[in-house]
Amino acid sequence: MVVRARSEVFDGPYAWFRLAVSVLLATTGSVGMWAVVVVLPKVQAEFDVDRATASLPYTATMLGFALGNVLIGRYVDRLGIVLPVIGASVALSAGFVLAALSTGVWQFAVIQGVLIGIGTSATFGPLIADISHWFRARRGVAVAATASGNYLAGAIWPTALQGVLVSEGWRTTYIIIGIVCLAIMLPLSLLLRRRIPVEVNAGDALAGTVAASQQVRTIGLSPRALQILLVIAGLGCCVAMSMPQVHIVAYCADLGYGVARGAEMLSLMLVGGVASRLASGFLADRIGGVRTLLVGSVGQCLALVLYMPFDGLASLYVVSFIFGLSQGGIVPSYAIIVREYLPAREAGQRVGVVIMATVIGMALGGWLSGWIYDLTGSYRAAFLNGIAWNLLNIAIMLMILGKTRTMRTAAI
Repeated sequence: MVVRARSEVFDGPYAWFRLAVSVLLATTGSVGMWAVVVVLPKVQAEFDVDRATASLPYTATMLGFALGNVLIGRYVDRLGIVLPVIGASVALSAGFVLAALSTGVWQFAVIQGVLIGIGTSATFGPLIADISHWFRARRGVAVAATASGNYLAGAIWPTALQGVLVSEGWRTTYIIIGIVCLAIMLPLSLLLRRRIPVEVNAGDALAGTVAASQQVRTIGLSPRALQILLVIAGLGCCVAMSMPQVHIVAYCADLGYGVARGAEMLSLMLVGGVASRLASGFLADRIGGVRTLLVGSVGQCLALVLYMPFDGLASLYVVSFIFGLSQGGIVPSYAIIVREYLPAREAGQRVGVVIMATVIGMALGGWLSGWIYDLTGSYRAAFLNGIAWNLLNIAIMLMILGKTRTMRTAAI
């Protein structure tokens, strides 16, 4: 009876229904990260500012997103996911409407960071942490699918917004986004009202999770030490990850291939990233989060190496796709590692802290690559910088793997 009851809680029909709702929420809420990129040229022209100033709203959005993953994650640990998602839907709706009414770029940037950035964060780290509680045998797949909502948003929203942006302008486009977010996210959030099963926190006694292979993982590090290592690793991998993602368009322009070719390569990375995230989920359910992250990190490092000798147009398309296939599963793997080694009752906060580190890594890496380019006049040193940060990530994962102790246990 116990086995049957627990199997109904974990990986059961409701868990899969909850996953579908989570993916829809993530895909909708992540518009906050992509809309500002789409309207950037229009905003720059209307407010008559330079490109650096016009980019400030995006920077503010990412800072709000990073901070929100931690703040909302702590709240989710105590009270669940429903109220944060309801709050996010209201914040996003209000943020887009108020941003549409802004009279200057600084006002626009503040609204992007406070309302849209923090609102968007509720549909990433906190939602990933929540769905991880409902799966054991297929936790990796669930986490990866939820995280893929962010990339799906990047593939869907910019294309969907183009027609309205051209015909109605960026302000009307923002108001429409605000209405759509509220109309979709508010009803969906009410479908997540069921509380986290009590068996989740009871499982903390096992110091982690029981995977499909029925293995319990423990580690010879304190929770604080492991958290610090994960933060450094997240920073390192995303400094490396940001180099092609942020600069591939400029890199292609420098090589004479044009901006359009670079944009196509960026889209190819995102497509590869979605496939990679889903595949990494299946892999994590078999070999664990640390090994899965290592596979992605090594692949990402090799792709960065390949960018340097292969700079022909066809070669860059291939390497960009390889890069996307490698890096897509890295960030979700951190959430799986947290759930494997650290207390379930702290998952929201701990996942949020690592996600914040990865976002800071993306922001730092994008700026650092540009700074190195300004110093050297080429992207070669920037690629080498990315490789060095990537090797730091690999070294930390190998250290964690070396301190891991695995034992088999009976099915729960």
